[in-house]
Amino acid sequence: MISQLTVFIENEEGRLASMCRVVSDAGINMHALFLADTETFGVARIFCDTPNAACDALRNAGYRASVTPVIAVKVPNEPAGLADLLDFLNQHAFNIEYGYCLPSSSEYAVDVLKIDDLSAETTLEEAGYESVRPEDIYAVD
Repeated sequence: MISQLTVFIENEEGRLASMCRVVSDAGINMHALFLADTETFGVARIFCDTPNAACDALRNAGYRASVTPVIAVKVPNEPAGLADLLDFLNQHAFNIEYGYCLPSSSEYAVDVLKIDDLSAETTLEEAGYESVRPEDIYAVD
């Protein structure tokens, strides 16, 4: 399980830069940033050194932020790698709220999934899937 920082920001000029400045001024290193947007707001999903401290700093600065547990899984970096993973989860009735992929190596990719039932990680590991830990993505102090 990995803790992901989720931040809702207005889709206005300078808001992303301001959000990133709050995190950096708190002395926190962001290792990955993923954005989704609508016409009026965006959702930033962030992997950082200390997501709880980053969440506190952002909340203190007036941002809507939360820490969310997500599952990160290594999948073969080949056609059907993701499709096979999703088929497996579907066969076991796990609901995927959202997901995104991180390129990792020529051998595998990392699929990050928000699943409503956290027991999915154990089910995946029992089936031979390898979970990714925080230290696999960034150095943990």
